[in-house]
Amino acid sequence: MIRKAFKMKLYEGMAAEYEKRHNELWDEMKDMIHKHGGKNYSIFLDRETNILYGYIEIESEELWDSLADTEINRKWWDYMSDIMETNPDNSPVSIDLYPVFYLE
Repeated sequence: MIRKAFKMKLYEGMAAEYEKRHNELWDEMKDMIHKHGGKNYSIFLDRETNILYGYIEIESEELWDSLADTEINRKWWDYMSDIMETNPDNSPVSIDLYPVFYLE
């Protein structure tokens, strides 16, 4: 199991919409995340900065990275692009965080 953490950024005033969309996460997205080795996935919001902090446990980097090329993932990126910072392909601007401490 590999622990990953990353940050992304919402546009101003989009926190409620982001939460709503994730509370209504499509079953196809849930299945795709699990099929690509993702588990124990959490996203937290810093309301002062609109920065999202994500945490997920994955089976392998290669398997996880391959989800970017799935049709359902591309559809999700397009759906979310109006409320958060994205790259030209509509993938979220995501910055990996460096692990410095872990206690089980």
